Amino acid sequence: MMKHTYDMGLIGNCAFLGLIGTDTAVRWLCWPRFDSSFVFGSLLDEDKGGEYSIRPVTQGGFQSRQYYLPNTNVLATEITTAEGRYRVTDFAPRFSQYERYYKPLMFIRKVEPLSGTPRVKVACRPVADYGRQELSRRRSSNHIAFLGMEEEIRLTTNIPLTYVLDEEGFGLNETKYLVLTYGAPLEAPLESTAERFLRSTIAYWRTWVKSTSISNFHQEAVIRSALALKVHQYEDTGAIIAASTTSLPEAPGSTRNWDYRYCWMRDTFYTLTAFNNIGHFEELERYFHYIANISTSIQDKYQPLYGISGTSQLVEEELPLAGYLGNQPVRIGNDAYTHVQNDVYGQVLVALLPLYVDSRFVNPEQRNPEKLVFEALRLIETTMDQPDAGLWEFRNLAQYHCYTYLFHWAGSHAARQMARALGNAEMEALATRLNEAAAERIEQCYSPDWQAYTNAIGSPHLDASTIQLIMMGYLDPASERARQHLVALEKELKTPEGLFYRYRHADDFGTPETTFLICSFWYVEALACVGRVEEAITEFEKLLTYTNHLGLLSEDVDAKTGSQWGNFPQAYSHVGLVNAAYRIAKKLDRPNFL
Repeated sequence: MMKHTYDMGLIGNCAFLGLIGTDTAVRWLCWPRFDSSFVFGSLLDEDKGGEYSIRPVTQGGFQSRQYYLPNTNVLATEITTAEGRYRVTDFAPRFSQYERYYKPLMFIRKVEPLSGTPRVKVACRPVADYGRQELSRRRSSNHIAFLGMEEEIRLTTNIPLTYVLDEEGFGLNETKYLVLTYGAPLEAPLESTAERFLRSTIAYWRTWVKSTSISNFHQEAVIRSALALKVHQYEDTGAIIAASTTSLPEAPGSTRNWDYRYCWMRDTFYTLTAFNNIGHFEELERYFHYIANISTSIQDKYQPLYGISGTSQLVEEELPLAGYLGNQPVRIGNDAYTHVQNDVYGQVLVALLPLYVDSRFVNPEQRNPEKLVFEALRLIETTMDQPDAGLWEFRNLAQYHCYTYLFHWAGSHAARQMARALGNAEMEALATRLNEAAAERIEQCYSPDWQAYTNAIGSPHLDASTIQLIMMGYLDPASERARQHLVALEKELKTPEGLFYRYRHADDFGTPETTFLICSFWYVEALACVGRVEEAITEFEKLLTYTNHLGLLSEDVDAKTGSQWGNFPQAYSHVGLVNAAYRIAKKLDRPNFL
């Protein structure tokens, strides 16, 4: 069986994201928000998904090379045909202007001939409402307007409009520009503005990378992961989405096709840790504001996930689309918002801890900093003996999950530190009591047969989430129990290739077919924690082979073929890479010249 990879590159500017195929086709782009309908969505339906491509006219095939301009989110795709060679440079403008970030809903494509006279054909057919609505076109002096959405989509270009409207081939003998906008159009000189925006955007990303504090351990992979992670933050609200796509299957034919364009509370701690590990505090603060904003509207529980605006209603709906490689259903919305996932309270407390104890943050912004902490502690207290769906979101199974109790333990531990910082004895007493209660329940998950902690009280099954017992410091990494626990997980969940299954037992959809990349990175971290550093490095380097041609990671990998599956690129997988590299680098901790 051939190895399946996502042959696409990611562009974005923290206002929108796009995926560009190696044939120059825009496979995925949603406007005006991350969670809006696609305007180009051939990834999920070739017929209904519209098209935006700059393909060669030649029928005899072509070669493609796709790469990023170093240390940027600016993507270049070079196409070579018998007639000549050309390059398409794609980017979403982002740079500092008027003491703010300029991040318009504007997608710029620069098309330049490199050799010969290649003949190209431009197709631009955006759609609305997930392909259910075609847009009408209005030809103007130097642009084409696409009408039918709330705001106008406009293509401004110096390519003859007739060629674009008729999708006719033409000889590319000079540099051409295409600027696609949603809402506010480009009302400035085309060529000079596009070039200025390109220069400014390159400079912005390179400056951002320079301000990243990372070791020299696999720097290129960490930089690419950091750049990918950065554009998954919806800057307007601070939310960080799990992935830019929906309904890319976890395994072919599995029907595990979910919408990941939302913000999962369970990812909060790991994501914030990643930004902290690379020294980027602006992103941290924006995410804190998003979490704090959600916290102000909580009634009786936190949901597992929220929309990028903080909305709580994410009603799941199936769409009449063909699906990625025919994989149905295609879903928008995510029913997991209705689940009970009680680890979220601890996640929020651990995530907010730096606001209270890290001197780089000047005072928590809330007028009543105790209120948020007390509320989260009360929710831990209320749910201490309530079964939940767990972090893998079982749809028809509630258990007393070890992972949930771990975050009750970690969250109350964090709250105790906050209480000491605030001088609040009542909060400290409550946090201490809950910390002890959570530890008791974690110990009830210990199986003498496995010499390890199982996934839930009374369950015989092992689960990769319990690797976190070592990484979160519940188990002393130097202890025999930590060593035995990790060995048991390896035996049960690790593949010969070094990949990790979430679990091996059946769930609502059968037995998982693909491995979950974040679990593999957790395993690498745990190896480093327990002092198996050389093994951690070996396993980390194996995981790097599962990226696509640009260093981008999916959610899942088929262990037998090495194929990428699941939504893409997966912010969580890149978080895992950043944190694993950081953990190894700390263990190595040697001068750069050695």
